[in-house]
Amino acid sequence: MIIPVRCFTCGKVIGNKWEDYLGLIDAGYTEKESMDKLELKRYCCRRMVLTHVDLIEKMLKYNPIEHHYARAFIRSEYHQQNQM
Repeated sequence: MIIPVRCFTCGKVIGNKWEDYLGLIDAGYTEKESMDKLELKRYCCRRMVLTHVDLIEKMLKYNPIEHHYARAFIRSEYHQQNQM
């Protein structure tokens, strides 16, 4: 999913904190320390950041055209082997 701009419960803007949160996590801070540094005090906002799954990064790795050509190649190999 796309990073949520606001907390669904209280409406506080949290979208601008996502990159900073990832940077703090990569720097070795715990989730609690990271959220405290970002001043995310409410548990609803903490939930939004903590449970977010960044699917955009995973989807960018998927190339449907490459997948299509790989399947076509496998099919052609299969048909060639069965014709012999």
